[in-house]
Amino acid sequence: MTAALKIPAAMDMSAYWLPYTPNRYFHEHPKVMQSAKGAYYYDDHGRKLFDGLSGLWCSPLGHADPRIGAAINKQYQTMDYCPAFQMASEATFTLASRIAKMAPQGLDKVFFTNSGSEAVDTALKIAIGYHRVMGNASRTRIIGRERAYHGVGIGGISVGGIVANRKMFASMMMPGVDHLPHTYNLSQMAFSKGQPTWGAHLADDLERIVALHDANTIAAVILEPVQGSTGVIVPPVGYLQKIREICTKHGILLIFDEVITGFGRLGANFGADRFGVTPDMITFAKAITNGVIPMGGVLVRSDIYDAIMAAGGQEQAIEFFHGYTYSGHPIPTAAAHAVLDIFESDDLINRAKALEPVLENALHALKGQSGILDIRNFGLSGAIELDPIAGKPGLRAMKVLEACIEGGVLVRIAGEAIAVGPPFISTPAEVENLISVLGDAVDDAMKLS
Repeated sequence: MTAALKIPAAMDMSAYWLPYTPNRYFHEHPKVMQSAKGAYYYDDHGRKLFDGLSGLWCSPLGHADPRIGAAINKQYQTMDYCPAFQMASEATFTLASRIAKMAPQGLDKVFFTNSGSEAVDTALKIAIGYHRVMGNASRTRIIGRERAYHGVGIGGISVGGIVANRKMFASMMMPGVDHLPHTYNLSQMAFSKGQPTWGAHLADDLERIVALHDANTIAAVILEPVQGSTGVIVPPVGYLQKIREICTKHGILLIFDEVITGFGRLGANFGADRFGVTPDMITFAKAITNGVIPMGGVLVRSDIYDAIMAAGGQEQAIEFFHGYTYSGHPIPTAAAHAVLDIFESDDLINRAKALEPVLENALHALKGQSGILDIRNFGLSGAIELDPIAGKPGLRAMKVLEACIEGGVLVRIAGEAIAVGPPFISTPAEVENLISVLGDAVDDAMKLS
C-alpha cells in the first residue's frame, strides 16, 4: 500500500468540523473530492473514483445529470421559496401525489421534511399524536432495534441502536424506549445470499416486550427493512411478516425507515414492496432528490391522517403542531420531480434489479479470501465483514477504504464492515470492477497487524 497522500499545504482545513469522521485521522489522511460526473468522483489528486456507495446511499442516478439541474434552475427563476405554513406551491401537491402513488396501498398522505433524521422524528410524533387523539394517551412507548440507525435527531438516536450514537447523549434521549434484538448472527447467517433462512423467530421478542410493558403503553415499532448504516443486515425470511402480525394484533403502529431502501435500492419502489409487508408509515429521503438538495418525508396511512384531522377542533385551528420552514420547499420539490421523471424515462428501478445478481455473484466470489468473515447482500446493496486488527477497532476497515481509493473506487466503512451500493446507472463491468478492487484492498489491509 502506498503512503497516504497529503492535502496541499495551501488549503486551510482548520475551521471545518467534519461529521461522522475521525477528524484527527482525517487531517493526517485527507480525502478531498473536487468534482463528480456520472458514476464517478474526481479528487484533488486527479484520481477518477467509481462511486461505490452512490454518495451516501443517496445518488442512484449518479452525479450532475443535466435534467435535474435544468429543473432546479427553472424553478429558481419562477419561485425560489414559498412559505411552508398556511400555503404551498402547486408542485409540492403534485409531488406528494406522485410519491403516494408509488407507495403501498393506503399510504397516501405525505408530510415533507428536509432529511431522514427529521422524517424519523416526524413519524414518531405522528404515532404518539395519533394514539392520543384516538383516546389512547398511554401509548407513548416506542420500540426500536439494536444496531438500528434512524438519523441523529433526539428521537432518532433514542430509538436507534448503535451504541456510539447514543452513549454521549444518554441524558437527552426520549424516555419510554425499548429495543428489539438485531437479526445478525454470524454463526447462523455467514455468507447468506439474499435473505438468511435462519432467524424469523427473533421477531417473537416483540411479544416479550409487549408482555413486559403492556401493549396499551406502546405507540409504535420502527425498523429499517434492511439495516444499512450498520453494514447491510438483511432480515431473515419471514421476520418482517411476523413483526407486522404482532403489531397488528396489539394495535401498535409499524414504521419502516426507508431512507436508504426507498426509491429502488431493493429493486422496488420501497422495501415494503420487495418484502410484501405494508407498514403504517414509511420515512424517506436521500434518493428522492438524488442527493442534490436535502429533502425527506413521511408516508402516512390515510386513516391516521383522518383521525388527527377529526380531532383538530374548529376548522381554522392547526391540527398537528409540527413542521419545518423548508417543508415542501419549491427547489428540492423541482429536483424530486425531475428525479422521478428520470426514474420513469430511464427505467432505473429495473436497471437496479438487473444489477442485483451481478453484485451478488461478484461479492460472493470473495468467499474464502483471508480477512473476510462474512458476505451479505440484498437488492443493489451488500457488505463484507472484516477480521479486525486486535485492539484497533475500525483500523482495518479504514485501511481498506484507503486502498480502494488508490484502486479507483469509493466504498463505505460501517464499523468492521465495508458496504457497497453502486448507482443504478452502473454497468455490470463497473460493478464487477468495484468488487475486484475491494478484494485487492482487503488483501493489502490484511498485511497490517
